[in-house]
Amino acid sequence: MQTSENQQALGKILDMTRMLAVAIIALHFYYYCYAAFGQWKLVSPLSDKILDNIVKTGLFSSFNKSKIVALCFLAISLIGVKGKKQEKLSVKTGLVYIGTGLLLYFVSGLLLNLNVSVKLISILYISTASVGFIVVLTGGTLVSRVIYLNINNDDIFNKENETFPQHESLLENEYSINLPARYQLKNKFRKSWINVINPFRGLLVLGSPGAGKSYFVIRHIITQHIAKGFCMFVYDFKMPDLSVIAYNSWLKNKGNYKIPPQFYAINFDDLTRSHRCNPLDHASMIDITDAAESARTILMGLNREWVKRQGDFFVESPINFLTAIIWYLRKYQDGQFCSLPHVIELMQVEYKDLFTILRTEKEIEVLINPFITAYLNDAMEQLEGQIASAKIALARLSSPQLYYVLSGNDFTMDINNPEQPKIVCMGNNPQKIQIYGAVLSLYVTRLIKLVNQKGRLKSSLIFDEFPTIYLGNMDSLIATARSNKVSTTLGIQDASQLRKDYGKEQADVIMNIVGNIISGQVMGDTAKQLSERFGKIMQDRTSYSINRTDTSISRSKQFDAAIPASKISALSSGEFVGMVADDPQQKIELKTFHCEIINDHKALQQEQESYREIPVFRTIDTSMVQRNYIQIKEDVKDIVTYELERILHDPALEHLVVKKGKR
Repeated sequence: MQTSENQQALGKILDMTRMLAVAIIALHFYYYCYAAFGQWKLVSPLSDKILDNIVKTGLFSSFNKSKIVALCFLAISLIGVKGKKQEKLSVKTGLVYIGTGLLLYFVSGLLLNLNVSVKLISILYISTASVGFIVVLTGGTLVSRVIYLNINNDDIFNKENETFPQHESLLENEYSINLPARYQLKNKFRKSWINVINPFRGLLVLGSPGAGKSYFVIRHIITQHIAKGFCMFVYDFKMPDLSVIAYNSWLKNKGNYKIPPQFYAINFDDLTRSHRCNPLDHASMIDITDAAESARTILMGLNREWVKRQGDFFVESPINFLTAIIWYLRKYQDGQFCSLPHVIELMQVEYKDLFTILRTEKEIEVLINPFITAYLNDAMEQLEGQIASAKIALARLSSPQLYYVLSGNDFTMDINNPEQPKIVCMGNNPQKIQIYGAVLSLYVTRLIKLVNQKGRLKSSLIFDEFPTIYLGNMDSLIATARSNKVSTTLGIQDASQLRKDYGKEQADVIMNIVGNIISGQVMGDTAKQLSERFGKIMQDRTSYSINRTDTSISRSKQFDAAIPASKISALSSGEFVGMVADDPQQKIELKTFHCEIINDHKALQQEQESYREIPVFRTIDTSMVQRNYIQIKEDVKDIVTYELERILHDPALEHLVVKKGKR
């Protein structure tokens, strides 16, 4: 125990031991330089008698024996020395001193063989040996003042202390996504696997541009799910990057399906490589709620700021108006003209004619009455505020290319239909995000409604750059589609991007409802949120303090972030952190990971070079697209003309004609 009494006793023992060493070396000098001491008259009968008794012990039986014994006592005295610690001192410095001192100490014996006077020889020998003895003492004292700490100064970022064990075995099933990886545990690298064994619980792939979301993760989801017989929808933000992968995987694995799926693509920029599909197809519009959902999706997609203002009068009014238009066309001649291009053109009809024909459909009467009332009361400013925002927004979609794709019916959106399975790729264009994104949002909204049903095939929905489209019910899809074998993969760059486009509440729901997360480099609040989600691990902590005589070292263990936000912000391309969800049948104890996904770059490059381009599905020219555009406008004119004549010539319907000043 380091009490003051014990410290004092230890100090006295060390002092006594050191004095013994000095006494022995002094006797050594007296014995071997006796002639010189005699000439200096430093001898006496008493000292001679004492020396004779010491000689009988054998201390001076050999020349170096007494010197070695003195050195041993000196070493013992140095064991308990506690000098003032200095950070800059090193053991090497002390050892240099000790080595030099030992050399002088033992080599000094050669001076006794010099052919000079006894006095000079003795002085040289005693001086050299004494200097060697003092230098050894100095070196030993320096060594005692060195700070001994087992701290790895090379690991300045605490990397090794923040490593943790990860899942190393492959867990595979008929739905899983398995990505080979390697991770660091202390100072060693080990192989591991990212096993997304239950993708139906949702998969969120995050990462700033260049983090490797598509190359390291999404491409493998596409290839592995198609190889396992999934029906698939791919939202390809930069078409045809992911679409080409999906197409070639489909060519390679068509034989793995009981019924080989058909491949379809929607590409607004290249109509020759695009199929046509009507998202408002009458067969999928069961009731007016489907029309309302479609109207909300298309307008929210065109006016993203409306997402945060849902419930406002001037947001809900245009949605109701568009719902009425869609449902009218759905009911008119059993939906023969129910398409988005026809909806856009019908909205441009003059109010009095439009309201007149809409009044013939009883199911939408409650939706259009507020608009008719405003029109009859000559409240045109209010009416324009309610309707014009929808008309102006939808007018941006009035292009021959969009009309051509949206008015055809090459396929339906029920991709997991057991009788007609499909792989569908839809492409956006970064230069036309707002226009194409709104239309694609409508496609996906209708698709989600159809795939999330009982008795369908397993399907995989993959959204690259998910915030560029608007889906109001994505959270409910992830929450409910697990039992219907619908896997959802959302690729986003950052949670702030999701909050900007979807609003904070819905973005938080999407972030928190997914069971599997794979994240590359992200910054700020997203990194903090992920760090908290990954939890804490037990980490070693060492601290030390230096005082005059001692060094105090404190070691402890404490829970700290397994993957700090700063580490997530500094991930390299191909490095990912995350957490996976397991199944009752396949438990995963170590769900959190921080690793580098291993891609065989050479094999992927060779595979990519062998890819076939998406083929030309049809031969088309500008005149065909333009004729379709004009035909849609003519269809709407014919509808309005026919209906007005029918109403005017039918006494039972004449009261439906809207005239100002009359109700």
